[in-house]
Amino acid sequence: QVQLEESGGGLVQAGGSLTLSCVASGSILNIISMGWYRQAPGKQRELVAMTTNSGLTNYADSVKGRFTISRDNTKTTVYLQMKSLKPEDTAVYYCYAYTSYDYWGLGTQVTVSS
Repeated sequence: QVQLEESGGGLVQAGGSLTLSCVASGSILNIISMGWYRQAPGKQRELVAMTTNSGLTNYADSVKGRFTISRDNTKTTVYLQMKSLKPEDTAVYYCYAYTSYDYWGLGTQVTVSS
């Protein structure tokens, strides 16, 4: 079992920045990849960014060049640096970890005002 706890969400004006953090606990040695998804009201949950243990990263086209995903050296914490935020980035952001199972955090709200 892996537990994920997000932090760092909040309200920011368009053009601003936020950094989300997610701390993993439990069976962390089994984690293969970690990332972030988001879900806006009335929309499906979508991938924002993902990083693997080997350092490969993948980003949604809508955030490329604005968001950066990273993990700390212990690989227990994943960050999402978000810059040049837009109102359409408003969503609940969920931390995700993959072992041979999917694990999700409870989510953190990001609201970008215009």
